[in-house]
Amino acid sequence: MTSVLISGASVAGPALAWFLRRQGCAVTIVERAPDLRPGGYAVDFRGPALEVLAELGILDEIRAHETGMRGTTLLAPDGSVIGELPAAAFGGDLEVPKPALTRVLHRVADADYLFDDTVTELVQHDDRVTVSFERAPTRDFDLVFGADGVHSAVRRLAFPGLDPVQHLGMSGAGFTTGNRLGLDRQGLLQPDAGRAIYAFASGSSERMTVSLSFGTSSSDLDRQPRTVQEAAVRAAFAGHPWSETSHLLAAMSEADDFYFASTCQVHLDSWSTGRVALLGDAGFCAAPTSGMGTSQALLAASTLARCLAEASGDHRAAFERFEKELRPYVTANQAAGREAVAAFGGLA
Repeated sequence: MTSVLISGASVAGPALAWFLRRQGCAVTIVERAPDLRPGGYAVDFRGPALEVLAELGILDEIRAHETGMRGTTLLAPDGSVIGELPAAAFGGDLEVPKPALTRVLHRVADADYLFDDTVTELVQHDDRVTVSFERAPTRDFDLVFGADGVHSAVRRLAFPGLDPVQHLGMSGAGFTTGNRLGLDRQGLLQPDAGRAIYAFASGSSERMTVSLSFGTSSSDLDRQPRTVQEAAVRAAFAGHPWSETSHLLAAMSEADDFYFASTCQVHLDSWSTGRVALLGDAGFCAAPTSGMGTSQALLAASTLARCLAEASGDHRAAFERFEKELRPYVTANQAAGREAVAAFGGLA
């Protein structure tokens, strides 16, 4: 039985685990967070990603969580309405809250989970990879996959000395709060010079999700404490003319699901080295502005698993085919992500 370690329990990791378990692999997933992450914006699926959901056997269950968003209202900095965007501008073919997706994927993956832990060392041999963890005992695996996000620990260890993260000039905080704006399956987008506010309510009319984005020169804030991140958000929105802004900043400090991230892409000449391969944002993040992150993660998991099965145990051939098939799709998504940054608030 092939033993596999996957780092990352968001989307790409559990999806890949499901496919590999079906092929008879023994799969362990390590996740730095102490439990499934409760936050995250709504995620959408486009084109072939729906086919992957069907293959996973969860399409109908995921559809039951559909947000049913009706569109987004564009606001001037003072809060007055200046236009409308259709639901398709943000929602794709199907949109659901991210926590709903991760809960379903966690359940169906049927893998062994190591929460509150991370990979600290990878030593590759001809026939295995010796993996050291921050907490768990050292173990050997046949294959290791990094699906652990833009700032991937697996990528840092497997590709030492490389810095493939390209910052696109925007960072931001996200959180949920009471729906004081009275949104009902609707969003509000307020672009301003060097900053943007996006709020939407889906599923529950009592809560809304808020994103406060602003221009930055690097992704360094991603690794700072929450207090530093909040201070940067407050500085960016100081003097904002909309009367609701001060309430949103106060709600940010009270939120228990605060999330901060920069809009970045990951560019690598190769997504694998030896017995280690990357997928999802760890290998080829297209940026949230592309609207393709979740679809890309699901399609990558399905394609990688199929290539491994068809290669009859030759992981090098499988990784080469995986990259050859998926790279054109990724390249197109990354181009879309770069183009959308300027449109989303003009922060680039």
